[in-house]
Amino acid sequence: QLQASGGGLVQAGGSLRLSCAASGRTFSWYALAWFRQAPGKEREFVAGISWSGSSTSYAESVKGRFTISRDNAKNEVYMQMSSLKPEDTAVYFCAAGRFGSSRSGENEYATWGQGTQVTVSS
Repeated sequence: QLQASGGGLVQAGGSLRLSCAASGRTFSWYALAWFRQAPGKEREFVAGISWSGSSTSYAESVKGRFTISRDNAKNEVYMQMSSLKPEDTAVYFCAAGRFGSSRSGENEYATWGQGTQVTVSS
């Protein structure tokens, strides 16, 4: 089970840090990722991190602004979001997949958190 938190309302240019806590099992051997879904749009990949944390990947739209990290001792994954834009407004979901390196396809992730709303005002 995954529980996402940290969303909120922020002005354009601001920052937020999302957290996702895993419970019920260890996700140390799982790749973890963040996806988002804006109103009227399909869910899209935002960032992913390998099981060890040594490899990360990002959507082009967030490169240089978002940073994904994880703490396997705490069974948590984070995403630091900076220089936020109104187009970053969405519900953000964390996901876990039983493979080593992150993948961008949402269908490959079997475990999902409930989502946390991020709203960026202009």
